[in-house]
Amino acid sequence: MGFSVLIPARLASSRLPNKPLADIAGKPMVVRVAQRAMQSTAARVVVATDHRDILAACQAHSVDAVLTRPDHPSGSDRLAEASQLLRLSPDDVVVNVQGDEPLIDPQLIDRVAQLMVEHPLASMGTAAHHISNQDDWQSPHVVKVVTDAVGMAMYFSRAPIPAVRDNADMAWLPSATSGNSPAPLRHIGIYAYRVHFLRLFPTLAQAPMERSEALEQLRVLWHGHRIAVHVTAKAPGPGVDTPADLERVRALWV
Repeated sequence: MGFSVLIPARLASSRLPNKPLADIAGKPMVVRVAQRAMQSTAARVVVATDHRDILAACQAHSVDAVLTRPDHPSGSDRLAEASQLLRLSPDDVVVNVQGDEPLIDPQLIDRVAQLMVEHPLASMGTAAHHISNQDDWQSPHVVKVVTDAVGMAMYFSRAPIPAVRDNADMAWLPSATSGNSPAPLRHIGIYAYRVHFLRLFPTLAQAPMERSEALEQLRVLWHGHRIAVHVTAKAPGPGVDTPADLERVRALWV
């Protein structure tokens, strides 16, 4: 299946100034992300940016990039414009790889794209992996997802879900083999869409629960669309939000 990877990259960042241009082993982070994405089977990898400095950095390293408007409220809005600039067809599949994920697994990109073939009624695809410790399960910084019997998302939350009424102190323990309770899942922020839905999404009204949880994907569920979830056994590498995250990724880079 052919698909494109689009990487939103915005220069402004409150916690790490000029984040997409941060150096990782001699190259800007956004270039490292694109190079990882190129190891997938994507037919095309393109950075969608709001700033000419990022555009120039990509061009200097032979990475395709397009310049989008600077006023987009989210990465999804930016990719919707990029899909039009690139003249993608409505039925084309796009995978949104975040511009601060230089350790993204190329095989995960392929697997999330494949969800659009396996689940033709799904408007989006994404990924998750099992949570293995109670701190992550309880942390509001770790987004959780609950899925149904066919692997569709039922809800995303910063709260520890699914809750277990009895023996709550041990509820985070995975128990998929026993079937007594579902293993909690951590959401991974990678998305696949068909282009027609990518362009529709920014026109949908915000959902009340989206504003409450500060989770954009809840808008999709609120409006009756479905999100297919691939559960991977491999935990993703760390993303970069802060200077400490950047140092951790630099130390892991090989």
